[in-house]
This record gives sequence, structure tokens and C-alpha cells, in this order.
Amino acid sequence: MKRRNKRPENKGAPKWMVTYSDMVTLILVFFVLLFSMSQIDAEKFKAIAEAFRSETIFEAMPSIIEEQHPTENVEVLKEEENDDKSEDTIPGEDQEAEEQTEPELNTVDGIPDQDELDKLLAEVESYLNENDLNDVISATRTDQGVVLVLQESVLFETGEAVVLDPAKPFLNKVSTLLANIPNEVRVEGHTDNRPISSYRYPSNWELSGARASSVIRFLLDSNDFNESRFIAAGFGDTRPVASNDSSEGWSANRRVEIVILDSTDES
Repeated sequence: MKRRNKRPENKGAPKWMVTYSDMVTLILVFFVLLFSMSQIDAEKFKAIAEAFRSETIFEAMPSIIEEQHPTENVEVLKEEENDDKSEDTIPGEDQEAEEQTEPELNTVDGIPDQDELDKLLAEVESYLNENDLNDVISATRTDQGVVLVLQESVLFETGEAVVLDPAKPFLNKVSTLLANIPNEVRVEGHTDNRPISSYRYPSNWELSGARASSVIRFLLDSNDFNESRFIAAGFGDTRPVASNDSSEGWSANRRVEIVILDSTDES
């Protein structure tokens, strides 16, 4: 009887194990390569780890659930801040702060600074006295500034707007005065109520405006002024300072006023 030939038994690991081992080895090499290419900052890693361990990071996160009265906490915080500020202030500081802000409020409201106007008027009167101009020019103070009043008789012929030669010397002195003052200047022409009708001046409106412009033109020619400082205005007979029932009243109403405007009104 013949013996069966036994198949030789394969010793060692199965064939699939070889393929699996190769795959695991390649994966290991791949991750080792990635690790070698990366650089880990130990300090940053430690800081991140500590941050996650701390509870403050979660307290700073905003809540997803809305509160029923979200403004209550804000009001409480504002009250606490106000209390802290009131405790930190020294007695008397509030009063000093109010006193310092009062002049600023007056400036904002358009109220002229009376001290500044008085000082400006004193300077103008002193200049008029030193140059013997009180006989031809009078200075007064209004809410708008300091007003220099020049009568028609010393400036123009009746019904004309050309500056007379005798008026030029004291107008030059007025020009010198204005050169030392940075304020804006408004020159106003005024007439009496007697009507005028000529080819050049059909009414008192044209005459008063032409006289104001003539004075400004003379001042600009006599000194190196910035033209934007000056304003010409003609009021005709609408702003009398005396009654128009007499020759004295007519003479007083025929005038040119040079208004040195208050600096607070300019802003």
C-alpha cells in the first residue's frame, strides 16, 4: 500500500502579514517624517494648556442664553463707576471746574466778553487822544464791538461819496489803528431821510453804500490790509440816531460808522 505524500507545511508568518507589516511601517515612517518637519514651541504649548485649565477663559466667553433684563447689569456698573468717581474727587474741584467753564459757555452762546470790549474801547480812546482825533471821531461801545463815528461834514460833500482831501490825514491815522488790531471791520454808511435822486445815486441806498465802499477803498490803499477783514454796508436812512425834523438831526444822521467787530462774534 502506497503512502500518501504529505504536503510540506509552510513555516513562518502568513503571507498577508507581510503586506500588513509593510503598510504599518510606511505609515510610521510618514508620521515620523511629519514630526521631524514640524517644530513645537514648548512655551506656547504650555501656555495654551494652562489657559484651558484655568476657569477664567470660560468666564470671559459671552453667554449664548440671553438674559431677561440685559440692561440691569449695565446700570449697576454705571452706578458703581459714578460712585467711585465721586469718592475720588476732592471737595472744591467741582466748583472750580464750573467757574472755568462759565466763560466758555458765554462764548458758545454768542455773548461778547465785556472785559475784552472794554479793553478794546480803552485802546481806541487812547489812540484818539494821542492823535487829536476826538473832534472828528467819537468812539462808543455796543454788543457788536467798538464803533467809530465819522460825520459826513468831515468826509464828503453833500450828496457825494468821494473822500475829501482834509479827511485823508485822520483816515490814515484810523488805518494805522486798524493795522494794530486783528478784528474784522464793518464800515456802515448812513444818511438822513431827505430823498436824493441823481444819475449816480438814485436813492439814499446807493449813496450810503457808495460812501462805505469809498472809506474801505481808501483804507485798503493806505495800508496792506487783508481785504477779507472788511465789510461794506449801506443802511440809507433806516437807522437814524437823531430826529429828522431839524438840521441838527439831519447832520447827526449823515455819518459813516467804522465798527471794529468783537472777536467772539467773528467765530
